[in-house]
Amino acid sequence: MNDLEISKELLEFIQASPSMFHSIHTIKSYLEKENYTYLPEGKPWKLEKGGKYYSTRNNSSIIAFQIGNELSDYHFQMSAAHSDSPTYKIKSAAELLGPGEYLKLNVEAYGGMIDSTWFDRPLSVAGRVLVKEDGAIKNKLLYIDKDVLLIPNLAIHMNRAVNDGYAFNRSVDLCPLFSAGAMRPGEFDQMIARELGVQKEDILGKDLFLVNRQSPAIWGYENEFISSPKLDDLQCAFVSLKGFLASSNPKAINVYCCFDNEEVGSNTKQGAMSTFLQDTLRRINFNLGYDEDEYHQAIARSFLVSCDNAHAVHPNKSEETDRINCAYMNHGLVIKEAANQKYTTDAFSRSIFVSICKKAGVPVQLFANRSDKVGGSTLGNLSNTQVSLNAVDIGLPQLAMHSSYETAGSKDTAYAYEALKMFFDSNIQIDESEQVIIG
Repeated sequence: MNDLEISKELLEFIQASPSMFHSIHTIKSYLEKENYTYLPEGKPWKLEKGGKYYSTRNNSSIIAFQIGNELSDYHFQMSAAHSDSPTYKIKSAAELLGPGEYLKLNVEAYGGMIDSTWFDRPLSVAGRVLVKEDGAIKNKLLYIDKDVLLIPNLAIHMNRAVNDGYAFNRSVDLCPLFSAGAMRPGEFDQMIARELGVQKEDILGKDLFLVNRQSPAIWGYENEFISSPKLDDLQCAFVSLKGFLASSNPKAINVYCCFDNEEVGSNTKQGAMSTFLQDTLRRINFNLGYDEDEYHQAIARSFLVSCDNAHAVHPNKSEETDRINCAYMNHGLVIKEAANQKYTTDAFSRSIFVSICKKAGVPVQLFANRSDKVGGSTLGNLSNTQVSLNAVDIGLPQLAMHSSYETAGSKDTAYAYEALKMFFDSNIQIDESEQVIIG
């Protein structure tokens, strides 16, 4: 695929994924088009060599896998990305009345967003709703495809310090405006019921989030840039899925993971620190007739690519990144390293992935935090607490990470696709930490 084709598809993927629940629904649609079989966690699994399968947890995390026809070098080759992005979660008691007839929403932060980027732009609501229906409690996706909310800034005449580093109070300043009198208390849930075609009194639970409605764009006179909500980490979730689906590895088991809750620490039943990955790999192992010792042997020979976007050098603040270990948009994939082990990359895993990228003809960049700054953690080191294996942390370079509208390079999605397809197509044979053969 050329740069613009895959960039356009990426932006369509993001628009179809306004919440983590929608992200997984969209990923499922890609898998089902390729005839992957759904395996519920709560039912028996019957697996075959050559089979293609997927399972979900909480409808917000997903693991898909392809079983090689031969499995002569039985091991797992895995990628992991995340389905969530920083936003605001709407509290169960959602409405705030006043002053006057204003009706606002009561929200709290989900993740570490840049608050100022959420002001004065059209917003909506997306997530899941649990509804009493036909004697059962059923899960329903909700996305109101309409501009229904906005967080208004205070005029500069009333806040002269706003350009001097004003600290927003999330309990006061970040309440979205829902109505100025046309809607009355109780009508937020009534709106949800109307959108879902259910009765208001049948709504039993909600996990709803604010959505930035600003349309994604490919921009620049030479179409160099893409900008969109949720590039972190739906860009990686998308491109690792595309590489996974386009690949074939007869000698190993390819695994695609997309976990929820990375932005709030991953320590949930569906996060990277949960047992979801370990549970899935163990079920694959035993279902295919391997024993406990063979499982541990396979894990020791396995490899994980943790895919989560990276910081590009900022055009106006280049001094905020390391002078040498830094990345630029449209210059290729980024391998992330940290002495504090917040990233899994070491010399061994880095050499493997650099070799993969060279085979694919993909340029590689390096990223390390400036030595007087502390970076965040990501999926690889967290999932390694449950399934310990060789792993590398990579990402695509972007600006304004955790803004409600982020920017990346239009070429880098295609670079990542080629590298990840090559990763899944290759047979990586690991002999402890002494030797690797990439077939």
